[in-house]
Parts: sequence; structure tokens; C-alpha cells
Amino acid sequence: MKLACAISSTASSATVLCRGRRLFSSFSLPKTLSSSSYWRSWMSNTAATNSLHQISCSMSTSTSPSASPALSEPTPDKPKPKPQPWLIVGLGNPGKRYAGTRHNVGFEMIDTIADAEGISMGSVSFKAQFGKGFIGDVPIMLAKPQTFMNASGESVGAIVSYYKIPLKQVLVVFDDLDLPFAKLRLLPKGGHGGHNGMRSIMNHLKGSRDFPRLRIGIGRPPGKMDPASFVLRAFNRQEREELDFTLHNGLEAVRILVLEGFDKSATFVNSAKPLTV
Repeated sequence: MKLACAISSTASSATVLCRGRRLFSSFSLPKTLSSSSYWRSWMSNTAATNSLHQISCSMSTSTSPSASPALSEPTPDKPKPKPQPWLIVGLGNPGKRYAGTRHNVGFEMIDTIADAEGISMGSVSFKAQFGKGFIGDVPIMLAKPQTFMNASGESVGAIVSYYKIPLKQVLVVFDDLDLPFAKLRLLPKGGHGGHNGMRSIMNHLKGSRDFPRLRIGIGRPPGKMDPASFVLRAFNRQEREELDFTLHNGLEAVRILVLEGFDKSATFVNSAKPLTV
């Protein structure tokens, strides 16, 4: 028959009672555990209220109390897979002549990330200024190809090949004439859109276009100005303020991309508000 039983516990012993009758005498518990902690570890569903633990038990009238169940060993947690590294490439032209121009906003994005995350860009590898570090616990590599814009793929292709980085984790940041000034757009893949740096990268990735890219709008040239001349122009004061604000948003977009995934990062980019000057 089934009886409702109670276990009265003390620091070193316990007595089982059923409806006021003692069914078996007190017994000793390991000294290393209090009785309450012992029972909590043994019967995971037991509710503790001060010194009284209520349980439901069943026993046969013709047999003695059943043997105690064996302690179950906790299942070890599966180790988390190590985060895969990201390669983040900013496009531009090397040298002081091109510093601060529209065509070099990709370089500026890399500098912004490096400064914020404490990553040194002092080394030169794979024809690029190169740095390694982390965003959160995710390893990242930052690269600014020094091949000049139109040969950027020589550097990017070599890095991807050497480190065997999946293309879905290669982010390329570059300027875009077809976006309004200081506007960001994050895409999972796409063509080169007439951008010679992107064209070179795709050629050195065996024609693949399946890698994410962060485009930074630099606007269209005024009047009949040659686009080749326009992209080498510096920014005026107001434009500089707007661009710095955009670079900060780009930094946050990259952090979200690396730590939380493409969709959340794209949502952030699409909802970002421009600087009101």
C-alpha cells in the first residue's frame, strides 16, 4: 500500500515517519554533508522547508524499506565550439596623398575598429597593414591592403587562402558612390558594382561573390565632375563630422555582426539614424 512519509532531518541523522509511526530507526549521514544538503543532492525534486523535507514514497507491507537509489552523476556540459575567426578588410590607397579622401573610408573604418578594440596595426603581412585581436571572445584579423585599390585582391586572396577563412566571415568595407553621403548598407553578398577594389577581390576569390560587405556612402560628384577625381577629394568640416558619426555606427554594426550574426547587424544598420547637423 502507499503511505505518505516524512523525513525529519538533523545535522547528523534522520528518522522516517509515516502517519505518526516510526517505520525504521535513525541512521547516520556522511559528516561532510548536512542532512538537508544530502537529501537535496540525492532527490533533486525534494522541496526544503526549514528542517522538514516532505516526500512521497511507496512501500509494501510485507517487505522492508527498499534500498536507497544510487547517486546519479551529473552529465558534463559539452564544450562550446571555438568561435571562428573573422577577416575584416578596409579598402583604400596607401600613402599620405590619399589619407582622408573619400576613396579611403574603408581604411578609416579599420582604424576605428582597431582603436576601439585595442588592436595594433603596426605589422605588414600579405601586402597589407595587418592586425590580430578580439571582439568579445571572437578572434578577428584587420587588414588594409597596401597594393593600391585596383589590386586589393592580391592581399585579400592571400590572407583568405593562408588562414582558410570561410567567405561568410570575410567582411569587406569600401566606399560607394551610389549611396548618399555617410549612409551605411550591409549586404550578405553581391557584385562589385563597378568598384575596382571589389572587382579585384572577387577575381582572387575565384569569382565568388558570397561574402558580406559594408558599404559607406560618399555621394555623387557635383555637376559634371569626373568620379575618379571626386573619390580623391577630402571632406569638408561638416562632412567630416557626419562621417565620424557614421564610422561609430559602423563600429557597432561590426561588433553586432561578429557577436550576434548578420541579421541583427543588418537590422541595426537599417535603423541607424543619420547625424543631424
